[in-house]
Amino acid sequence: MNSATPAVAYKRPVPNFVVGLLYLLPSIVLFGIFLFYPMLRTLYLSFFLTDGQGVPITFVGFENFTYLLQSTAFQQSLKATILFVLYTVPVGVVLALFLAVIANEKLKGIGVFRTLFSSTMGMSVAASSVIWMFMYNPSIGILTTFISSLGGPEIQWLLDPRYALMSVALSTIWMNTGFAFLILLGGLQNIDEHLYENADITGVSYLYKLRKITIPMLSPTLFFVITVSLINAFQTFGQIDILTKGGPVESTNVIVYSIYKDAFINFNIGSASAQATILFFCILVVTILQFKLGERKVHYQ
Repeated sequence: MNSATPAVAYKRPVPNFVVGLLYLLPSIVLFGIFLFYPMLRTLYLSFFLTDGQGVPITFVGFENFTYLLQSTAFQQSLKATILFVLYTVPVGVVLALFLAVIANEKLKGIGVFRTLFSSTMGMSVAASSVIWMFMYNPSIGILTTFISSLGGPEIQWLLDPRYALMSVALSTIWMNTGFAFLILLGGLQNIDEHLYENADITGVSYLYKLRKITIPMLSPTLFFVITVSLINAFQTFGQIDILTKGGPVESTNVIVYSIYKDAFINFNIGSASAQATILFFCILVVTILQFKLGERKVHYQ
C-alpha cells in the first residue's frame, strides 16, 4: 500500500541586506524626517524669495548667496564666528587636557576634583548663561567687583564690543570643559600602564613621558574632542541669545544667531536658508580638512 509523501515547502532565506535594512528602518525614517528632509528643504529654499511663512514665491537662483557674500553684516557674522571658534576651541581643549592629566593622578581624594571638573556637564546652557550674566553684571558682578578692588576700571563685559565676544567665549569654554574633560580622562585611563612602568625603569622625566607616551596614545581621543568642539563652536546659539542677543554693534552676531534673526524675526527665510547652507559647507570643509590633515598624526596603536 503506497502512501503519498507530503511535499515539503521550501522557503528561500531572506537576504542579509534586507534584514539589515529592516533593522535600520526606524533610524532611517527618523533621520529622513528630522535630518535629511529639513536639509534638502533648506537647500531648496535658499534659491527662492519667500513670504513671511516660508512659502517660496520667486526663484532667484544664487542671488541670495551673492547678496550675502557682498553684505557687510554677513561678513561681520562670519568674522565673529571664526574669532569665536579660535577663542574657544584651542583654549577649551588645552584646559580640558590639563585638568584630565591632573585628575588622572592616583592621589587620595582625587575623585572630588574629578567631580568638580566635570560638574559643568550637568548644567544646561540656559542655567550656565544666567550664572555668567550675573557674574558679568557691571553693578553686582563678581568680576567687576574683583577688578575694582584692584583699582582697575569698570568694564562693561557684555556691552562693550571690545570685550563682548571674549566674554561669551569665556563662558562657553567653562560650559564645554566638563564634556571634554570626561572624554579625555577616559582616554587617559585606557593607556597601558606598562608603558609608564617601562619609562620609569629607564628613568625618563615626567615631561618626556607626557610628550612621548601620553599625547601619542591619547591622540585618537584628542582628535575626537577637537572635531566635536569645532562643530559645536560653529553651532553656538544659546549663550549668544541669552547674554548678548548678537550685540553690541553685531560684535557677537555669529552665523547661527544671524540665521535665527533672519528666519524668526525678519521672516526672510530665503536668506536664512542660504546662510544655513553656507554654514553647512563651512563645517563640512573644516571637518574634511581635519580628517585629511589631522588624522595623519593620530596613533591608533
